[in-house]
Amino acid sequence: MTLFQQEVASPFGPLTISATATAITALDWQGTDIPCPNELTQRAADQLTAYFNKELEVFDLPLAPEGGAFQQSVCNAMLEIPYGETTTYGAIAEKLGTYGQPIGHACGANTIPIIIPCHRVLGTGHLGGYSGDGGVERKIELLKHEEGFPYLL
Repeated sequence: MTLFQQEVASPFGPLTISATATAITALDWQGTDIPCPNELTQRAADQLTAYFNKELEVFDLPLAPEGGAFQQSVCNAMLEIPYGETTTYGAIAEKLGTYGQPIGHACGANTIPIIIPCHRVLGTGHLGGYSGDGGVERKIELLKHEEGFPYLL
């Protein structure tokens, strides 16, 4: 299977979009030394640029995050969280009939952050963690970008 990659600038430094011919598979918090773009990585780069410019709130990309059925169900639940809004690990757990801790682990294993908005998932009464570059500070920056967490503004 051919893997395509493209770097895109962000307020947090370069990001690398990875894709097959049919779906985005990863978004990494560093640049790439060997870009090999295709139409899909370019489309994702354009949408990420629009997101960072506050011109896009909903990504329209085919996605194939890594992971089994549980991971996929958590990713799908995260995709349902609207721009500028948040939910909790517990709320997703209740929806999926499980507990908050496995939801937190699945959020941390998200291979397509920002596009699959794991930054919009919080602990009850606290921010929770963030596995992306910059940790919780990056999560706060993304929430502030979306103006969706008023007491952080």
